Amino acid sequence: MYTRPLARLIEELQHLPGIGPKTAQRLAFHLLKRPRPEARQLAQAIVEATEQIGVCSRCFNLSAEDPCSLCSQTGRQFEQICVVAEPRDLVAIERTREYKGLYHVLGGLINPMEGIGPEQLRIKELFNRVGTEEIKEVILAINPSVEGEMTTLFLGKNLKVLGARVTRIAFGLPVGGDLEYADEMTLARALEGRREI
Repeated sequence: MYTRPLARLIEELQHLPGIGPKTAQRLAFHLLKRPRPEARQLAQAIVEATEQIGVCSRCFNLSAEDPCSLCSQTGRQFEQICVVAEPRDLVAIERTREYKGLYHVLGGLINPMEGIGPEQLRIKELFNRVGTEEIKEVILAINPSVEGEMTTLFLGKNLKVLGARVTRIAFGLPVGGDLEYADEMTLARALEGRREI
């Protein structure tokens, strides 16, 4: 139905998360309407990103430098590590401008259904950091999914053996949220994470 280069473009766009055949087709036609220099800039940005970005050898965040800018930034609290599943979670926490410690990116969550155990994640590296660096607190900032809870329990149990104080971020109602629309798990977490006023 499509000329070969267009069909290939649509096929490649479908490999992106959340992009189905219709969206891929719409994106392909949009790209073909743009001036050629814009298409070249997009292609060049994709190539540069895939060739220049790797992971930090200390925290495993995406970075073009090693160590990354967060690990080498002066003024950070080096006795705290915030553990996240993915780099995008780290970005979300950094956007708050509240946390000033270090990070550790696991690279996913424990998920036995997909064959992902602790060995497939950067958990051994986390244990090594806590065992060798002067870490006073490990903050687990992991989503409260089934896989997240499994990962949190595994990490909590094993990090306590290393003598680290292990905490987790509180979960609950968003600002402006209505109680009547909150699910039971969210309400339970909100009650569990309550603080004195």
